[in-house]
Amino acid sequence: MGLLKYFFIPMLLGLTACGSSQVAMTMDSLRLISSTDSPQEVMNFANNNCKKDLYQGASFISKSGDEYRFRCIRADDTQPQILVPGTVLN
Repeated sequence: MGLLKYFFIPMLLGLTACGSSQVAMTMDSLRLISSTDSPQEVMNFANNNCKKDLYQGASFISKSGDEYRFRCIRADDTQPQILVPGTVLN
């Protein structure tokens, strides 16, 4: 039981501290993402979500409260990819 509490309890604490991200709305290449995660996690989530739909990645448009707006970009788009301020591309 002694070793179990050293491995199991921190794992439970780590799970409860996590935020969440979900796509609230999709319209063509636009994504509205509702999230309580850090800005970096939201940027990663948006990029992965757009890549699943065969886009190159996500470009940040705006943020209001816990909602982020992104536009999925294609490889041939002339608009540069814009990141959420304070994040890096992974």
